[in-house]
Amino acid sequence: MRYWLSFDLGLRGNYEELYEWLDNIEAVECGEGTASFVTSKTRDLIIKELKKILDKNARVYIISKYKNKYIGKFILGKRKKAPWVGYGSRIVEEEEEEEEEP
Repeated sequence: MRYWLSFDLGLRGNYEELYEWLDNIEAVECGEGTASFVTSKTRDLIIKELKKILDKNARVYIISKYKNKYIGKFILGKRKKAPWVGYGSRIVEEEEEEEEEP
């Protein structure tokens, strides 16, 4: 099964152990903080192994195929506000208020 892993360990994260784990499973680099790998390990076993080596401040998101759909979820940490929020040019229409007659 192919997996994609996105990780943000912060400045004091345990990169050495994560990199050792990724190297041992022959993961390939897919951009900064992103790796992909193929393994026969179950998703639950991967999550268990990663939780042993990473601390609670890490943010790790895993993506895999499940029942012909790709699904992803945070296995450590949670989603935060994206740095690009507010840069777009979305037009938000305001509702007009009706004036009351005197």
